[in-house]
Amino acid sequence: MTLSPTAPEAATAPLLSAQGVHVTFPGRHGGPRARAVDGVDLDIRPGEIVALVGESGCGKTTLARSLLGLVEPTAGRVAFDGRPLEYSSRSLKTYRKRVQLVLQDPSGSLNPRHTVYDAVAEGLRIHGFPGDERTAVAEALSRAGLRPPERFFLRYPHELSGGQRQRVVIAGALVLEPELLVADEPVASLDASVRGEILALLLRLRTELGLSALVVTHDLGLAWNIADRVAVMYLGRIVETGAVEQVLTAPRHPYTQALLSVLPEAPGAPVILSGEPPDPSRVPSGCRFHARCQILAGGEAERAGVSDACRHQDLKVLSGGGESQVACHWATSPRGAGNCATDPHGPAVDPPAD
Repeated sequence: MTLSPTAPEAATAPLLSAQGVHVTFPGRHGGPRARAVDGVDLDIRPGEIVALVGESGCGKTTLARSLLGLVEPTAGRVAFDGRPLEYSSRSLKTYRKRVQLVLQDPSGSLNPRHTVYDAVAEGLRIHGFPGDERTAVAEALSRAGLRPPERFFLRYPHELSGGQRQRVVIAGALVLEPELLVADEPVASLDASVRGEILALLLRLRTELGLSALVVTHDLGLAWNIADRVAVMYLGRIVETGAVEQVLTAPRHPYTQALLSVLPEAPGAPVILSGEPPDPSRVPSGCRFHARCQILAGGEAERAGVSDACRHQDLKVLSGGGESQVACHWATSPRGAGNCATDPHGPAVDPPAD
């Protein structure tokens, strides 16, 4: 099942903006600090759904936590609605009413001793909601597709299916009427039979409520089905970004090409990357992907005259806007750009089916 997201019609000022964000953590046993997020610009416009994709350990969840105010950036800044995010408890409480998190495991997100009603009402009570709590909870459950909502009030999480539990989590986010959802692998723990339903729900909420969303995922098929724009992350940086149709049908960065090559719809043999992702406390010189790059290993980068740059010359941080961008010496060289335009060297794919 392929869904058809509708992007904002015109470019507008970003609702959420990350500018030069770095997040580092102490190294083990006094070693070098781990650069989990190593210079990221990323904008999300009102009504836009952005997918942040990459393999485990690339820094995407740390970046999402930083955007939520759960991890303060080591450097750079996060701005919401044009105002820098402040990390005082009072400012964060106000901010988190407007920006809500949806986690991948609804069983872990819901207290097994709380009824559905109490789980959804918790945010209202934390923020001192002055209105009719019962009405607000019922409306949130109804918007999340649990109807009639009163039927679910006194149920406990173990009495619900996985899809119903995820809808309760989404209702708990919606009850505060946020402007932005950050969804971390929102359907990863669900059966294939209900994944499409949850994705369709998120798209409907965008249409009905004007919600923006950042969807963190390793699943490029999910990105295709729900996102307007995709940002591909590797070792703490975004290495390719642009409209989802463009990035996923004509990928320019070798890492994006490798990720796409393993989809069932991809023609040809999958690209098998050698080795493990580098240690974020020891980021290599030059392109941070070069040690695993199939373009460099296959000689294409040398024929394009950029192999030394790949190994030794750092690449600039991509801007956070919506234009198509890639951080790759080969893809931006005349020879590489020509190859990408006619044969992305790791394949253009048909729309993934959900």
